[in-house]
Amino acid sequence: MSNAATKHHMPISVIYFFGALGGLLFGYDTGVISGAMLFIGHELNIANGSFQYGFLTASTSIGAVFGAFFIGPLSDRFGRRHLLITAAIIFFFAALGSAFSPEYIALVSFRFCLGIAVGAASSLIPTYLAELAPAERRGTVGSLFQLMVMTGIFFAYVFNEWFSPQGGLNLSESISWRWMLGLAAVPAAILWIGSIYLPESPRFLVRKKDEAGALKVLRQFNPDENVVQKELSDIKVQASIPSGGWKELFGPVARPVLVMAVGLAILQQVMGCNTVLYYAPTIFISAGFSTHFALQSHIVIGIFNVIVTAVAVSIMDKVNRKTMLIGGAIGMAASLFAMSTAMLLLHAGNGNLGSWVCVIALTLYIAFFSATWGPVMWLMIGEAFPLNIRGLGNSFGAAVNWFANFCVSETFTVLLVAFEPKGVANPEGQGIARLFIVYGLFCAFAIWFVHKKAIETRHRTLEDIESGLRERAAAKGYDPETGQPK
Repeated sequence: MSNAATKHHMPISVIYFFGALGGLLFGYDTGVISGAMLFIGHELNIANGSFQYGFLTASTSIGAVFGAFFIGPLSDRFGRRHLLITAAIIFFFAALGSAFSPEYIALVSFRFCLGIAVGAASSLIPTYLAELAPAERRGTVGSLFQLMVMTGIFFAYVFNEWFSPQGGLNLSESISWRWMLGLAAVPAAILWIGSIYLPESPRFLVRKKDEAGALKVLRQFNPDENVVQKELSDIKVQASIPSGGWKELFGPVARPVLVMAVGLAILQQVMGCNTVLYYAPTIFISAGFSTHFALQSHIVIGIFNVIVTAVAVSIMDKVNRKTMLIGGAIGMAASLFAMSTAMLLLHAGNGNLGSWVCVIALTLYIAFFSATWGPVMWLMIGEAFPLNIRGLGNSFGAAVNWFANFCVSETFTVLLVAFEPKGVANPEGQGIARLFIVYGLFCAFAIWFVHKKAIETRHRTLEDIESGLRERAAAKGYDPETGQPK
């Protein structure tokens, strides 16, 4: 049962590019709606702040929960590559459907379908890249996914500006948002075509008894035959363990990774990352800057995100994962506390000082997030689960992340109002300031969590990580293969 894709020897860099390209669609489709909604509401008669308005923006996140939840078990059954092709097809038709939607229900439906593809990509791609890359390069290769996400967000900001009625194309409001949403079909088509020629994961091939196909793929990524043969031997040992399900996911072998994955997935969101990224213009306006400055700053933030993430990719295999997460949490907490203090200074009459401290603190926060928690969380979830439940485990972690994303996004405005002081003129900035203190406290908690609960994975093969989990379970009196008490 040789995999046809293994006969096409694409350059390694091209394989990694197409393998991570779904991240660009992830970033673009989640970032573009902020600009498109300015014009969708006018044409479809959706009031800003209404349930319809909020549900349209949330539909992608809801779809992502479903996509992330179901893609892992399916990829364990049908293969990473085939499911990546399927996700590309969904991206393509959902993007076109969004662009040509005649009314609200159709648009919500297509945005929900886009969410399914986004969730699938967030779960599938880190797993696929982790299973392809050699141990010494897995950090760099795995974090390409986050680099693509940030690149997609940047493109969304740029094309939101370009396709707007005030942009370079002079489009009408009724056409501009359709171009914004429909443009995602172009990279989706490229991903669709490129994925056809990608190799299948060697771990999946071994589980499907195609050792010859797995050997071809391993030789593409490592010229040392001795290393290849040892890796194949290690994969065969882990692949011989029967496929697991929910019982194994919550069992003693996988439990340390499950706790880590769920904790990292939730903490990445409750530390305020998407709130700061999505609401950066609102934050700048609250800090006393003009609307024009705020919108232009969004594009600058997008560029900065890509640059910082690219730097993080270059050092990912030189610094321990836990060190990066702890350092990032410290930096994010300090930045949030500084931003909160700056906004309180604004309302104490120190406007100029407070405004620029706020800008600097927000920029530093984004830098720390983009260099650490942005890429490392997805990387560690993608590489830590045992092979027999890897797809299921990654799906569960990604679904938890998207559910947390939905909860944080939907509660932001509610909490903002709750934290605003009563009987105070212009209280909005103080509400944000107080809310950021809460996010900063979650950053502080994350430092403890990573130190106590995270498992270091840098420069360890996937099989070595799994062996460590099974040895830990055996030391606690469980059978290392079945997870049953001895």
